[in-house]
Amino acid sequence: MHNDRQAGILGVGIYTPERKLTNRDLEKMVDTGDQWIVTRTGIRERRIAEPDQLTSDMATEAAKKAIADAGIKVDEIDLIIVATNTPDMLFPATACLVQNKIGARKVGAFDLQAGCTSFLYGMVIASQFIASGFCKRILLIGAECMSRVINWEDRNTCILFGDAAGAVIMGPVPDGYGILSSSIRSDGSGAHLLTLPGGMTQFPASKETLEKKLHFLHMNGREVFKFAVRNIEECCLDVLEEAGLTRSDLDFLIPHQANLRIIETAAKRLNVPLDKVAVNVDRYGNTSSATLPLALYESLQEDKINDGQHIVLASFGAGLTWGALVMKWYNYRNRN
Repeated sequence: MHNDRQAGILGVGIYTPERKLTNRDLEKMVDTGDQWIVTRTGIRERRIAEPDQLTSDMATEAAKKAIADAGIKVDEIDLIIVATNTPDMLFPATACLVQNKIGARKVGAFDLQAGCTSFLYGMVIASQFIASGFCKRILLIGAECMSRVINWEDRNTCILFGDAAGAVIMGPVPDGYGILSSSIRSDGSGAHLLTLPGGMTQFPASKETLEKKLHFLHMNGREVFKFAVRNIEECCLDVLEEAGLTRSDLDFLIPHQANLRIIETAAKRLNVPLDKVAVNVDRYGNTSSATLPLALYESLQEDKINDGQHIVLASFGAGLTWGALVMKWYNYRNRN
């Protein structure tokens, strides 16, 4: 959808735990191997939060850095959205805990859960608040403590995920810049392919749910892979077309960091060379809602994104959900 008042990014910050869990470390935990993991996923290591670190703690650190990067004060924030699939608890919302920890005034705060696509959903939603004039500065955070919901005896899933947080400040940008078009989609018929069923109304916590390990993530990796490859290209092309652009206008691609093979396939189908694609899945694994802001931050630090370039962000995840958006980058760091 198009916005009359363009919303863009005015600050970025990340937090990654210090502890690294390498493929060699995993070889000592489950029946797997470094070459097997790298060949199939491209992942070499991932970050793991300390036992006393919560999703809200990581989110808070990323938020503080984004606020500083934007050059604003905490009391200038009008809304806080935390995109997460691993909240500290079901309620209160992790966003409310972050609001308190950063000392923000009593603004609206809520969590958004749409699988790994949560952060992209959050960007689209935040842009609507800004386009309507309801908010001027929105703190959007993607934060995950995936290590707490992983079955470390399941070699098919424990190799994939890591912990991290990334945050952005979104607000109005000059005409022609910011989000030009966006699309968010879902297909609940594939809900069974990626689930964490235990602990809620369908399977309340019990001895049986613990024995069946229903409180851990369950995934059909092969089917999710096929779903991602099939849908990401189409969604990216749709948002480019809606913005009046073509593949050749795409300057930089920031895809969800779930699997290097999916990233390479998407880049090839979109005719984007890999040097114009953000890739850090090898160092962080899949950090779910945190992958897009994490990749965005590193791309900015490496000067891979410049003023006026057309950037596409794309993601997919449990739900099944997926989406993409195209934005004309506003170089807020060199503003007058």
